[in-house]
Amino acid sequence: MSNTNLPDESFRDSIGTITKEGKRNFIYPKKPSGKFYDKRKLLSYLLLAFLFAAPFVKINGNQFLMFNVLERRFNIFSFPFWPQDFHLFVMSMIIGVVGLTLFTVAFGRIFCGWFCPQTIFMEMVFRRIEFWIDGDRGAQIRLAKQEWNAEKIRKRVMKLFIFFVISFMIANVFLAYLVGSDELIKMITEGPAKNLSTLVALLVFTGVFYFVFGWFREQVCIIACPYGRLQGVLLDDKSVIVAYDHVRGEGENGRKKWRNGEDRKELGYGDCIDCKQCVVVCPTGIDIRNGTQLECVNCTACIDECDTIMEKVGLPKGLIRYASEAEIVNKEKFSLTTRMKGYIAVLTILIGLLIGLLFLRGEVEATVLRLPGQLYEHKGDKISNVFTYKIVNKTVKELDSVHFKLVNPKGEVKVVGNEYFKVPKEGLAEGTLFIEINQAFLTGDKTKIKIEVYSGKERIEKTTSNFLGPRSF
Repeated sequence: MSNTNLPDESFRDSIGTITKEGKRNFIYPKKPSGKFYDKRKLLSYLLLAFLFAAPFVKINGNQFLMFNVLERRFNIFSFPFWPQDFHLFVMSMIIGVVGLTLFTVAFGRIFCGWFCPQTIFMEMVFRRIEFWIDGDRGAQIRLAKQEWNAEKIRKRVMKLFIFFVISFMIANVFLAYLVGSDELIKMITEGPAKNLSTLVALLVFTGVFYFVFGWFREQVCIIACPYGRLQGVLLDDKSVIVAYDHVRGEGENGRKKWRNGEDRKELGYGDCIDCKQCVVVCPTGIDIRNGTQLECVNCTACIDECDTIMEKVGLPKGLIRYASEAEIVNKEKFSLTTRMKGYIAVLTILIGLLIGLLFLRGEVEATVLRLPGQLYEHKGDKISNVFTYKIVNKTVKELDSVHFKLVNPKGEVKVVGNEYFKVPKEGLAEGTLFIEINQAFLTGDKTKIKIEVYSGKERIEKTTSNFLGPRSF
């Protein structure tokens, strides 16, 4: 026997951006407005300013942010990191993942709605340009159905040209993060003729950004981004998300269109007047009243729109708000769950470990290794081994008069070439050296030796290596 009172769950079998025929359903959201939207605009423009300025800001000669994968050089908050610091980079990434997981467990996809570059560019740059050129939701739908005339061609060409220019600017900024702002400026001044390969790469990335923001749009969040699918695992009834208060909105008899002067409570109807404004304003085309969904990015547009409607009809605001399921059903206030406390503990330990490693991290790193496949050599009563050395200078100052001293055991270091050499700023020096030690000071066939590296009279690093000698009986 079927129960006709069961809620319609068919929405869970499809997504708003795909029609029943399997074709792309373009979303034309209404232009949002309200207190949350104003706060998001302010935060978005601050983040955009930071994104565009970060590769061009330098502190102590270091670019503020740089991720030079090709040369394996990274600057994070002006601190240079080299391949030798890869463990610190991995630790930072782990902290980011754990931190994002904690915020998702506690506050849902707040990152997606407020901090994600995809959302910021789409909603605060490209979508606003679209509103400016094509008009609001109704005008955009009419323009899409309109025949190709002078007005439609003019608006389409203008919009696509502006989209292309902005995409090209974004590609250039990302290139500044990859190769460094100085290198980017150099390429620009030299002209495209001398940097054809770079120009081709720029145009490819421009095409990618243009495709994402001009056509693919919200499908990035739904299809391409794995984070949205993780929220189903991470969220629980204590997580604070953008939620519809179904207890208040549905009442005993469900929703009903607004009728002035009607006592809705007496008739058993909820406060939701079924105006569907929360649906038409949603940039991913969902109905928030159906509950938490994969497509929801917590952008708060539905909160602002619902509050505006509630104010107009004289009902309390907050029918859609930041709330947990436990708060809506059981009136429970937000509190840290055991799972949240566990994530906080792990995050605290990881941050403490990273801070400790950063303090232990030296500005100069030296490595001295025996040349593989080479045996020791007798030189009178001395034993000689050949080594290779590599000195990485992570500072923005050139190291002058760099040389080695053998601390333990006593011996002599002979560098192939100049005994005193220079290490360029943010560069490295490598070469070959011989170490000679009197056989009497050796403890066996393998002796651990300690070497110090000096720049002038200042010791800048110390390292150890193994020295081979005759087996003692």
